[in-house]
This record gives sequence, structure tokens and C-alpha cells, in this order.
Amino acid sequence: MALNYDPQLWGFVASEAWRRARRRLRSGPLYRWRFSGRTPQRILIAPPDLRLADGALAQEFYRGRFPLAGSVIATGGTSPFRAERAPAAWLEAMHAFRWLRHMRAAETNLAAGNARALVSDWIAIHGRRINGPAWAPATVAKRLIAWLQHSSIVLAGADIQFYRVFLKSLAVQMRYLRAVAGEMPDGEERLRARIAIAFATLSLPSSPARLHAASRALALELDRQILPDGVHISRNPGAVLELLADLLPLRQTYFNQAEAPPDALINAIERMLPALRFFRHQDGVLARFNGMGATSHDRVAAILHHDDTGGAPILHASHGGYDRLSMGGTTIIADTGAPPAPDVSHEAQAGCLSFEMSSGRHHFIVNCGVDSFGAEDFRLLSRSTAAHSTATVNETSSARFNLPSRLRAMVGSPLIGPIRKVRAKRFDSPGIQGVSASHDGYVQRFGIVHERELLLAAGGDIFEGTDRFFNDRNGLARPGPGMTVQIRFHLHPDIGVFRNERGQLVLKGNETDIWTVDVEGVAPVVEESMFFASIGGPRRSRQLVVEIDPSVLPEVAWRFTRVEKMSS
Repeated sequence: MALNYDPQLWGFVASEAWRRARRRLRSGPLYRWRFSGRTPQRILIAPPDLRLADGALAQEFYRGRFPLAGSVIATGGTSPFRAERAPAAWLEAMHAFRWLRHMRAAETNLAAGNARALVSDWIAIHGRRINGPAWAPATVAKRLIAWLQHSSIVLAGADIQFYRVFLKSLAVQMRYLRAVAGEMPDGEERLRARIAIAFATLSLPSSPARLHAASRALALELDRQILPDGVHISRNPGAVLELLADLLPLRQTYFNQAEAPPDALINAIERMLPALRFFRHQDGVLARFNGMGATSHDRVAAILHHDDTGGAPILHASHGGYDRLSMGGTTIIADTGAPPAPDVSHEAQAGCLSFEMSSGRHHFIVNCGVDSFGAEDFRLLSRSTAAHSTATVNETSSARFNLPSRLRAMVGSPLIGPIRKVRAKRFDSPGIQGVSASHDGYVQRFGIVHERELLLAAGGDIFEGTDRFFNDRNGLARPGPGMTVQIRFHLHPDIGVFRNERGQLVLKGNETDIWTVDVEGVAPVVEESMFFASIGGPRRSRQLVVEIDPSVLPEVAWRFTRVEKMSS
């Protein structure tokens, strides 16, 4: 891996090291005096929480079993905040306290008492020393929001001493977050920190100057991170869902406090709700691009319930770099944009020009998605180009992300080059929706440009595509010999695949949702695959693979045809 002279990578390493040094300084002993101060007298308002809750989990927590972040930890009577060998994702979820919503949903005195005991436990163990996973700024932001949203159950039946200790801890966490927010990694976590500060400033007694400063900082971050088409700068559909789950209650909290929300907050929400519809297949599940894993359609529906427009989704997200073709029950969502900037690309994937295709409530062609809490090897594999329904050259990815371990410990796993240029163009006409896009991710290593054209027609019954591979220097000239191209179409695990009497590949969702697959000049091969983005964990699946020598066959046309109408 040629990393020694990559200016993009080393520039990012330098900026990340400097940012971490500044954050350590701001949270160190010289600055900690800034986190102390007057304890608020009361909580003015408990913001609403739009995340789904399951009251049955409160019983699990009472028994000392904590099913969080894909792991179940049984504490055996000891405090869950003393767990040392638990997975990092579990620890983050435990310290974030979002699970308080399940305690509130139980609506029992036992759940309220247990919630208060666990909060008291955290304050006693971690509240007096600002270090470790409990005080990671992203975790503090989630915890601050959760404590405010569910303060009513935490404080139900509490004595005056606990009330004051709880309020003091809230104030310390708010001041700490205010001090370090500007030095947090760019992206969703930094924006959530600004959201948490705004929540706290509205919910606790604060001066008008403090509220103005919090609103202004939030507005600046929203204007920078939420693109004009509502897509987040990370290009992760999940970021839109998660941020809306915080921004919608924040907007309501401004209204409840008779304060005018920042225009940037109102405008961001109005852009993001259509963007969420853009990424949604007809069964309510979000498309799997750039870090998106399993989705609960109930969660998406709960957020879209607050969309007053209820209109059709946009078809072209030019700033976010995505396109949508939708007609007659068929939906195509395609990645037609450049990768995000390295500092917001730690979950991004090398899936440029990939697409997903659904018919009604069946997902036929998918990307493999992400197992958010699974093995690290699986997460790396899911980011590869081969895990997407697009083309690879010589089985390599169109972008790098698997850095050496020492660098990964310092900067994580950002997506680094070599894609520099992605071109995309819509060509819709009556009865036809289409998009053409190309990227240069294989030019540096192989001298090949990949161009893909997608077209949906015949009322959604015909979906056609053409993949072209040509030498960038000589226009449409064929690339040289000595390489192979693999075009992949990953199938959802629920889709059946077989050959009919004519030898055509047939994809079956159910008895009334069947598609044939035709590829000009090449016979696709059915191979094993893995679908990572299942709610129950990774599942075995299959993929259609078309392998060509681009020096002999630089253009491949393929077609999916619906052979039976779906039932009404």
C-alpha cells in the first residue's frame, strides 16, 4: 500500500494530531476549573424523545442484564459502570444512557427507582474524574440529551440531595461539552454536541446571552454539515435519521420554551425530511450506502410522522451525490457522488456507482451493508468495493481505508483517495428515468475509467444498465490487456435465484414478483455472498458476477425485466 507520499493522508494525520492535542489541553487540569460553577436550581423542561422504546427491557436491566450495542452483558450484581472487559460499543452505549427511554416506557415505580440508582451509580463512579470512555465527548453529548429527556423518571421520588447532585452533574457535563465541542472530530458527533448544548441551555436556567451563543453555534454547524439537498456531509443515510431524532425534539423544545428556533434549525429539518424519504425503499428500510446498516422501518416511520408535507421524495440529490429512479413500484437508489472528505469518512464505503433495486416490498439487488456491532474484519470487508453492486478492477477497491495499525490507532479508518472526479448527469423524459455517472478511482492504478448508465422504463417493468470501461487519456479507446473487471449484483438473502427453461437467470421475491436477468455477450455466474445489514446479524446470500477482459469487451449491457405484475 503506497502511503509514504500521500499528501491527503498525511495532511489528515497532522490535523488530527493537532486537534487531539488541543482537546486534551481543554479538558486537562489547567482548564477543569471552568467546569465548576453554580448548580442550577431546577430543570425547566424535559425535551421529548422520538426514539422507539421497549418497556420490557426495564426488567432485563433490573435483573442485571444489559442488551446493548449487539452484546448482552450480565453484571452479576455489580455495577455495569465497573465493567472493564466489555466491548467498546457496549461501554459507549451504557455510558450514553439512551436506554433510559426503556425504563420510562415501563411506567413502573420499580423502573424509576432502578433508573435513579443507575444514574447515582454513574455519578459516584465516573462523575468526579473526567477521563476514560465515560467522558468521550460524543458519549457526553448523548448522555446529556438522555438525562434531560428522561429527567422526570430519574427524579421521580428523589430526595433533595440526589436532586442537587444530579443537577450539578448536568451542569458540569454541559460546561465540559461547551469547552471541547470545537475540538471534536468533524461530522455527526460534533453536530450532536452542539445539539446537546442547545438542549441543556433551554432546559436549565440560562442567560439570554448563553442561549444566543448556543443557538448561533448550532446554526453554524447545521449550515456547514447539512447539504442543500438534506444529505449529511458524511453521505451516510443513517446520519440523517439519527440527527433528525435529535433535531425534531430540539425544535419542539424551542417552541415549548417560547423561544424562536434558529432559522438554520428549521431549514435543516425541512431539507432532511425529504432526504430521508429519498433514501427509503418502499418497505420503509433505508438504502445501504456509506456506513448504513440494518434499519427498523418503524424508526423511520416515527421520524417521518413529523413530515407535514408527506410528498414524493426528490429524485436527484446533486450535493449529496445520489440518484433515485422510481416508477411503478420499482425503486433504484444509486451512489453517483464522490467520497466524503477524509475527516467525515470513517464509516464511508468504496461503493461509487453502486445501486440498490427494490420491487414493492422486496429488495432484489442490494449492497452488503454494515454489521454495526460485529467483528472488525466484517466491517472492513463491508467497506470494500466488492461488497457493493458495482464493478471492481482486478478485485481491488476504488478507494483505500485499511490503514496500517499504528496509523489506524491515531486517525481511525478514513476513506483515502484515489477517486478525485465523479461526473453524473440525469436524462429523464416521459416514461423514462435515467442517470449516467463515471468515476476515476481506477485511473491511477490501471488507467481505467468506469462509467455506468442506469435506465428505468416501461412503467417500472424494465431496468437496464450499461457499464463501460475505457482509457481516460484516449477517450473511448479500450484499456490495455492484463486485467479483469468484475461486475457484481448482490442479492438480498430473501430472494430466490434459479434458471428457467431458456437458461435465463430468474430472481424471485414471491409468486407475483419475479424478474429475469439478461447480460449481453457474457453469462453471469451465481456465487456466494454475505449480507451484513440484517437486524439479526450477518446472513449468507448470493451474488451475480459478470467477469470480463475490458481490452476485449469494454462495454457490458444488462437488463432486469419483470415478468409478472405484483399483486395490488
